[in-house]
Amino acid sequence: MSVAAIGHFLRGKWMQKSQDPPPEKHQASGGVQPRHPEDDDDDDDDEATVGFSREPIRRNSRFYRSMRKKRLVSAETCCIIILHFVCCCLFTLRLLSNGDSSQTIVHSLNIVKSIAVLYQEYRDTSKQQEIEQRRQRDNLSPADVTRAGLPESGVVSAPVLQLQLRNSARSLSLWQNLEAVQNSGLLEQLPQKEVIMQEAMFELVTSEASYYKSLEILETHFLRNPVLIHTLSQSDMHFLFSNIEEVMKASERFLMDLEHRIEESILISDVCDIVFHHAVEHFGVFISYVINQVYQEKNYRRILEGNQAFREAMASLENHPRVRGLSFTSFLILPFQRITRLKLLVQNILKKVEENSERESNAIKAHQQLEQIVKECNEGVRKMSRTEELISIEKTLEFKSKSVPIISHSRWLLKKGEVQLMAGPKSTRTMKSRKLYHPVFLFLFNNLLLVTKRSSGGDKFQVLDSCTRAMLRTEDLEDQGQLLANVFNLKLLENQEERPVSYMLKTSSMSDKLRWVCALTPNRRTRFMSTSAHQPDSPQVQCIQSYSSQEPDELSIEMADVLNLLERTDDGWMMGERLHDGERGWFPSRVVEEIQSKEVRVQNLREAFRIQQAQEGVGGGPQTGSRAGVKGGTTSPQYL
Repeated sequence: MSVAAIGHFLRGKWMQKSQDPPPEKHQASGGVQPRHPEDDDDDDDDEATVGFSREPIRRNSRFYRSMRKKRLVSAETCCIIILHFVCCCLFTLRLLSNGDSSQTIVHSLNIVKSIAVLYQEYRDTSKQQEIEQRRQRDNLSPADVTRAGLPESGVVSAPVLQLQLRNSARSLSLWQNLEAVQNSGLLEQLPQKEVIMQEAMFELVTSEASYYKSLEILETHFLRNPVLIHTLSQSDMHFLFSNIEEVMKASERFLMDLEHRIEESILISDVCDIVFHHAVEHFGVFISYVINQVYQEKNYRRILEGNQAFREAMASLENHPRVRGLSFTSFLILPFQRITRLKLLVQNILKKVEENSERESNAIKAHQQLEQIVKECNEGVRKMSRTEELISIEKTLEFKSKSVPIISHSRWLLKKGEVQLMAGPKSTRTMKSRKLYHPVFLFLFNNLLLVTKRSSGGDKFQVLDSCTRAMLRTEDLEDQGQLLANVFNLKLLENQEERPVSYMLKTSSMSDKLRWVCALTPNRRTRFMSTSAHQPDSPQVQCIQSYSSQEPDELSIEMADVLNLLERTDDGWMMGERLHDGERGWFPSRVVEEIQSKEVRVQNLREAFRIQQAQEGVGGGPQTGSRAGVKGGTTSPQYL
């Protein structure tokens, strides 16, 4: 029997066992039916109802209760053993189908079992360590640097502090703490830079094992749970779990190759060549999974609200000690979190490798492929949500004269909201009357502005004017008095009637005004305001609390993200550019803290510049491949 056939057989038997109705207790015809402990209880119930002549058992006796408890415990233990056996069989079959030997499989299982930390725990801990590392470097005075014998730049202290924090926290093990490493004498022979490099590569391996451990729980605890399966239709199962099994198979292949590399030598030669190979050949499954997450989240909320049996089963599974208080959704979002984290781990290696070396060449190629995958994931998700949003907006618009086509593959919403339009003479005296302000609703797309008026019903918008975004100019009126603090001029150089027009607009706050000005005219040359925010030594902040964007012009940021600060307001908002990918947007100032040390800021910029150079091909090797195993092409994603 082939591997695929055995896998199909085991899956089929498991599903059949969980879905088929139980057999009749009393058969009229031949054959001795096997008896199970739980069947005895059912037989007692049946005998009481069908009128057997023997004297019924005293159900409340101490003996009966103790025997029943033993049978139930035995049955539960048996089910757990069977479930574990079936899951191990499925895991083994997947590895065999990948071409791995039985000896390798045993080793792989031992590696995964040795990881005690789930990926969600590792991810949170590692980000907190990055934050604490920067805080310690930020507070390192020149006297401390001299006393510690460190260079004034603080370059060497950063990775050393990171290793110290990892060693003292509940996290993944360090390479230097492995018994084989300590017994080998390598720590006395290797320079500190190489030890740090070994730790960076080892973290990539152990974090992948932790990620796979969490995926295993998603599969065995949720996906394969018979109670949960019975509450869902086949289509809902697909909506919730998508192609997670393909993602698991990709992780298995990847983890096996990483473990083989460590088996070759306790001194790890490289890991980025393996990352590059798998990114090209197998990581395309991440894209389809992540793109489907938009529907995954919507359907999960729908099922949770409308399916009581599912809701109860899910609550029971989430309360199980095995998941350690983590939610079901924290397991569903693992693949996208992993592919983005994997890119950062490779980026961390790239910062430390020797220039013009083979390791650097492999790290550059791996980073480029991962960057391309992450980019396609983001673009896929955005494309689906943007198209839905455009369709929804178009249904609400009513054009007064010349209609403008809204739905386009090259168009998306940047910002929308209500502002106050001033009518009449532009003088301080006339502005005292609130009647001079009329509410208008702006829809700003990446290449178009619509000035609309909300209908009396509130669900429709009448389009009053429109203009291409390139023909917009803004002017801040803050210097003309407190009454104009939240007011700015919006100039349409050529509107829908092919003539210039100017609007004086008032916002609800200073931050709202600045956000509109930045969105309407992102190029500073098209707006008349101070450039004090852009100094040679630009301020930097690091995220200390994750934030999910609520509006299109906002930026979702994760803990430990470092951003260049571009704008800030007095009422608690900042605009920044994330260093590792160049994404820009607004976020509340309460979720970040400013980096005070100039040395730390310079080091952050230096590392970002090296990554940018690598992405542009400076000092890197040739690009030989394309994403997801499509041969013959060359992928060169731009690092922003």
